[in-house]
Amino acid sequence: MEPLPDEDFRRVLCVVAHPDDLEYGVSAAVASWVARGIEVSYLLLTGGEAGMQRDPAETAALRAQEQARACAEVGVTDLTILDHPDGHLEPSLELRRDIARHIRRVRPDAVVTMTWADVVPWGLSMADHRVAGLAAADAVRDADNRWVFRELAEQEGLEPWGATWLLVSGSDEPTHAVDVSGEPLERGIASLEQHREYLADLPGHPAPRELIAGVTAEAGRELGVEAAEAFRAFRLR
Repeated sequence: MEPLPDEDFRRVLCVVAHPDDLEYGVSAAVASWVARGIEVSYLLLTGGEAGMQRDPAETAALRAQEQARACAEVGVTDLTILDHPDGHLEPSLELRRDIARHIRRVRPDAVVTMTWADVVPWGLSMADHRVAGLAAADAVRDADNRWVFRELAEQEGLEPWGATWLLVSGSDEPTHAVDVSGEPLERGIASLEQHREYLADLPGHPAPRELIAGVTAEAGRELGVEAAEAFRAFRLR
């Protein structure tokens, strides 16, 4: 893998399905970016209300609180959680429009999302993760096309925006990585630790430090550093 050429990044938008999705490694890269003065925004497509064995309304409120604390650990202040139904995401035009709208608002240099592959390095991926990744990839192009979702410009004043990079986390064919050794790694681990009650609902889940340190160490060996977060990177322009 090569180091991600992110020296000129000013803004990054991360698009995922649920609270906690970004905390499985990406948040360590986010901590590295934020420490360098890069503005990072999070867009969560659902509230994760179907992810725990309790009332969905209670779960959504709890997970929003845990996500806010996770964001604080890595310095992210721009968090948006949409109300698409957890467990029922579909790669619809409505979903693509919502993501494209946010891309035009944030105007990021890079959009980060999850792989849309059905099989991932740790097993079978879940439906919401696949849909979120595919919809985000499509929305990157939608956001740059004046004639797709015309209402975004004509009614909402959101002019087209073309991101330079699409960064896909969780791919089994990573091409680039971000060095997260030291403080970014510690902040990334702390961000996952903020999802305490959610993780307590997952029997046998490894400790955040064990999990994140292991994943980033593997990518770090390929990059020649202590710890790294890997992406399949697509340069779009």
